[in-house]
Amino acid sequence: MQKSAWLRYRLNEEKADWIIYVTDAGQREHFVKLFKAARKAGWLPTNDTTYPRASHVGFGAVLGGDGRRFNSHYAETFSLVGLLDVAKYYSKRALIERGKDKEWTPKELDETAEAVGYGALKFADLKNNRLTSYSFSYDQMLRDKGKTAVYLLYAHARICSIIRKSGKDIDELKTAGKLVFDHADERALGLHLLRFSETVEEACTKLLPHVLSEYLYGLSEQYSRFYNNCQVIGSKEETSRLLLCEATTIVMRKCFHLLGITPVY
Repeated sequence: MQKSAWLRYRLNEEKADWIIYVTDAGQREHFVKLFKAARKAGWLPTNDTTYPRASHVGFGAVLGGDGRRFNSHYAETFSLVGLLDVAKYYSKRALIERGKDKEWTPKELDETAEAVGYGALKFADLKNNRLTSYSFSYDQMLRDKGKTAVYLLYAHARICSIIRKSGKDIDELKTAGKLVFDHADERALGLHLLRFSETVEEACTKLLPHVLSEYLYGLSEQYSRFYNNCQVIGSKEETSRLLLCEATTIVMRKCFHLLGITPVY
């Protein structure tokens, strides 16, 4: 009864266009019955694709290192705030260890550790198909190689560094320069960038955030191939390739924003 009242209130009082319920996959049948009853009552249209609409987004189980499901009775379960705090702590420790020669100010270290730690936690969850169970591991999510936020944030920071080292005004290049796609890896990167809008549409339509996560990881991999095979600074194609670098950072930041991750420069 309570969920029925909430649904009616959101439709009639809040005038919601699309209501999305996010719970574990085990509650799917309950919501199927709720939406069916709402259609019979005339609260929702009979067509699932017509607005206003209501959807259930189920997700798989999060498992501990021993393969047991996290729940309120699990001995090692943290609150969300606790998970974020621990992620930030591990991130800060890793930053200090990896950047022994870097002189951090306390503020820089704290802000970077928070961005990387929180981002790592979010991406570790969002990179999976939401219906698939996965094992939770701080060690895995904070690796700087593979499909992790740390790897993606490092890739973004590296591209920003390349643009800075060029000494060029990127806004001036946008006005006067033009993109040239003579090399196969330039074309492959450009084509991947063009897929951004359709990827966002697919992720939203199907309510599958891992589609966007996969795209972002693929973009980073595609950029790495481009960078390894196409000299940027000092090449005769420098202007075009710097613009391609800038386009990559813009799309990466859009992906980070949609996934709730703060980029590191």
